[in-house]
Amino acid sequence: MEMSEIEKYVAPLAVQEAVRILAAGAVTIVAGGTDLTPQINEGRRVYAPTLMNIRRIDQLSRISVDGDNIRIGSLATVAEIRDNELIKDHAAILCQTASHFASEQIRNAATVGGNICNASPAGDMIIPLLVLRAEVELARWQDGAMTVRRVALDQFFTGPGKTVRRDDELLTAVVFKRPSADFIGQFRKSGPRPALEISTVSVGIGGDIKAGRFSNVRVAFGAVGPTPLCGKQTEAALEAKILDHDVIQAAVHAAQQDASPIDDIRATEWYRNHLIGVFTEELLNNVCQN
Repeated sequence: MEMSEIEKYVAPLAVQEAVRILAAGAVTIVAGGTDLTPQINEGRRVYAPTLMNIRRIDQLSRISVDGDNIRIGSLATVAEIRDNELIKDHAAILCQTASHFASEQIRNAATVGGNICNASPAGDMIIPLLVLRAEVELARWQDGAMTVRRVALDQFFTGPGKTVRRDDELLTAVVFKRPSADFIGQFRKSGPRPALEISTVSVGIGGDIKAGRFSNVRVAFGAVGPTPLCGKQTEAALEAKILDHDVIQAAVHAAQQDASPIDDIRATEWYRNHLIGVFTEELLNNVCQN
């Protein structure tokens, strides 16, 4: 469907209004448009008869503390996340990742909700959120009222561009428990430039360092499988260990077992597997130094 064939344009001001519109069916949601617009132009997606712009829903842009949790509204832009003092203080891995996301123009428009819902295996912001054990909130209109469910981010993706989100659901926020004072997180992506590149490989590692021991370890990989994935074998190789040379080398081997890369136009399977090892070792050495 071409732009000229869109039958209806709506710009709700509240989440309840948005989910009621979604309940009627045949809706395309637009926020930053940094993924949607190229996909439409390339013919990979088509507009539904109703185009719904959600950028006017102010409550979806907020970054706040909710009890023990940090809550990031789905419309928070990558630039806002990078510059937010709350995020800097408690989840600096998100700021680190945001600094390497596309260009400044894209960072000012791209939203965290859009990056998640696009469900690219190479989605940069997904990796630190997996490290932070984030959940997403999904709202829908059902039986005359709005209902909200939470889904762990590591259970959200089902394939390239595919998620468990229903067509009538709106991703309203991403939520994670405030990390402990001992938490340290590190992110690394491939590419000859610090930003702009679509990741050939990305790695996120986080956990608590106390008395030299690494615990509550979380490892995530991007662009080395059909979805962003958690490195379960790598986590097991690191959990409750002191990060000496042997432990780090065991984690490197485990990381290459966790990944399942393919050959494509941007890199070979061999090169991606090599980068997984290099980045895992680099990040663990950074954790030791910090």
